[in-house]
Amino acid sequence: MAALLREFDLYPEDGQLILTRDIFRSGRTVARINGRALSLHILQQVASWLVDIHGQSENISLLRPDQHINFLDRYAETLSLREQLSEKVMEWRNARKKLQSLQQNIRDQERRAEFLRFEIEEIENSNLRPGEVEELEEERKILNNAERLRELCAHIYGSIQGSDLGGEGFQAALDQIRQAQRSLSELTRLDKSMEEYEETLAGAIYQLEDVATSISSYEADIEDDPNRLADVEERLDLITKLKRKYGTTIDEILQRMVDDQAELETIDNRDELILQLQQQDGVFRQEIGGLAQSLSEQRSAAAHTLATAMEEQLNDLNMRRARFQVEMIQTPDEQGVPISLDGQSEQHYSCDLTGIDRVQFLIAPNPGEPFKPLTKIASGGETSRLMLALKTILADADATPTLIFDEIDAGISGRSGQVVGEKLWQLTRNHQVICVTHLPQIAAFADTHYNVNKQIFDNRTMTIVNELRPEQRIREIAHIMGGNATDIAMKSAEEMLGRSNHWKDNWRRTKSQPEKARL
Repeated sequence: MAALLREFDLYPEDGQLILTRDIFRSGRTVARINGRALSLHILQQVASWLVDIHGQSENISLLRPDQHINFLDRYAETLSLREQLSEKVMEWRNARKKLQSLQQNIRDQERRAEFLRFEIEEIENSNLRPGEVEELEEERKILNNAERLRELCAHIYGSIQGSDLGGEGFQAALDQIRQAQRSLSELTRLDKSMEEYEETLAGAIYQLEDVATSISSYEADIEDDPNRLADVEERLDLITKLKRKYGTTIDEILQRMVDDQAELETIDNRDELILQLQQQDGVFRQEIGGLAQSLSEQRSAAAHTLATAMEEQLNDLNMRRARFQVEMIQTPDEQGVPISLDGQSEQHYSCDLTGIDRVQFLIAPNPGEPFKPLTKIASGGETSRLMLALKTILADADATPTLIFDEIDAGISGRSGQVVGEKLWQLTRNHQVICVTHLPQIAAFADTHYNVNKQIFDNRTMTIVNELRPEQRIREIAHIMGGNATDIAMKSAEEMLGRSNHWKDNWRRTKSQPEKARL
């Protein structure tokens, strides 16, 4: 479950996951998990780990053969071994994909190498530098505005200095400030408190003289250089063309060259890499074969005990003499992993993330009938009881927190209903169990009862769900026992609830005792 949430970048908030689905009249739907909009497929995947629904429907996990291997592995307690195998198979697949890529048509590889060399050479010859575009664009702006720059320099210099750069006609700023300096010097001789301003004014004169000198030097360096401008334009045009081919920035273009060089090196060293990967492939196959064989052997041993346990549970659930079988099939594959099954000579079998076994549950509900897949032979009621039997066996290992059983009472009554109620309640040790039933023997085992009915308000049908108080529970059970809550029916319902509570108290005491004491 945690791995699935990480895959979709989902994280519980305060330990909670809130799943919602809005269905609009237009038919549009919006699925959300903790307020985040996601696809319906993701919502269904996450929900399947949180809630398992069992009822008169084909859309339940027991009728999906691809889920049977998960049930078996939980029963056999081999999930950690399977996870180890899955990681190794993923590494093997990646290595094989790389090997197959290298073993493609040699001519295609040569054409690809030639293309990569062309790209690398073109980028290398361009001698690109990060930040070069900004520098060139700034230089182009200066070259395009050389005349205007000189005019501005003349105006600035003339305003400050009043000579050399066409300053005629200007009342030089320095001349005026020097006059002010002479007046301030005389003022300071008369009032010493003004000395600091004399120093400040002198500093301003030095700064203006420095600015004027810098402007004069800058103006002298300004040239109308059509040849340099043409070079800059040509360089920018080259970079623009490279961007269209290799990336939107110089950094991306340079990274493209690095990637091309790595790929070219792989192609040039193809034969050596192919040999290494072929040797690595053999090592992977041996390692995975060992893990898959161990996993298959543990599954095979667990399959026999699971079948026996299922038949015992089904016998309690009024499916007497029903036979259950776990079918395990392996597919030979010369490109698969080497395994020796049942002491036979080593063979190669197809192997995926779950191992070499294709697992399917088979059942023969009646004596004399052959085993067939559950999807082809089990009725709705039988399927619900099969799931109940399996869930009872897997109660400690099953990770799904909420189980919903809808109309599990189909085709059963009397003593069988009592047994079904007992088994459903036993599941509450490790799960939240919700059961929809019309059988009083099953309903009596519930810890909490809800009444579900439909009512019409303003010509609209509404479904109302109410939690029942203790006295209401007795009346509702009396109703489903005989239709009318007579005194006799009420007394029978009260006795039935009492027997169920007594059975639960005894069961709790038994489970709380040490194992040896119970034996």
